[in-house]
Amino acid sequence: MTTKPTSLTANRQTKELTVAWDDGHTSMYPFSLLRAGCPCVECRGGHDKMGAEPSPEVFAMHLGDSPATRLKNLLPVGSYAIIPVWEDGHDYGIYNWHYLRALCPCEECRGK
Repeated sequence: MTTKPTSLTANRQTKELTVAWDDGHTSMYPFSLLRAGCPCVECRGGHDKMGAEPSPEVFAMHLGDSPATRLKNLLPVGSYAIIPVWEDGHDYGIYNWHYLRALCPCEECRGK
């Protein structure tokens, strides 16, 4: 069973999304990581590169401040995902709960 968020808070000043999970864990995602880890087919480089887990390279990517990393809105997708809407208009990435949790950058999650 996939863990689910109990709350999501987007802080545009610190440029972070904070997600509290139902298992007690809290994840803090820099907006730049969310954009680097976008799961859409365009960002992943084709249908053959789609998968349930983020590519390990996204954790080493350093995207600077730009419209591509400025969150404009966060849209719910049913009860299973969110879609970030970026200032550059990109809004194709559906981050389901499993993928979002796998994208957690904390040491505990990265060690798994």
